[in-house]
Amino acid sequence: MNQLTRHDPFDDFFRGFFVRPVEMGKGMEAPDIKVDVKEQDKAYLVHAEMPGIKKEDIHITIDGPVVSISAERKEEKEVKEGERVLRSERYFGKVSRSFNLGQEIDDAAASAKFADGVLELSLPKKAVARSKRLTID
Repeated sequence: MNQLTRHDPFDDFFRGFFVRPVEMGKGMEAPDIKVDVKEQDKAYLVHAEMPGIKKEDIHITIDGPVVSISAERKEEKEVKEGERVLRSERYFGKVSRSFNLGQEIDDAAASAKFADGVLELSLPKKAVARSKRLTID
């Protein structure tokens, strides 16, 4: 005897949807700092997206052609009376990014601006030392 069962695809789709939210914070990874790097004749221009980070918490180091950007987003726990957090997906912690540019940077002339969650770096290239040919006496 054959038994037919009715299968409703929406049962599987909505299963668990209306239950209590699951804890998401355990396996959360640090987000990447998204950067755009443009090269001009005399400088590199870098735009880095850093939403939700204060400019005091951003650190930039330049070591020859290597530029490192690091930042920390500090968790601000503000729970009001009678309020309960059901889900929090925002990342709190340290993030960093390093990249190697094709030429050494003149760190004395470099500048940085931070507005609306975007870090703008102007990184002038160091003048290339020309090789000098010695004559033998």
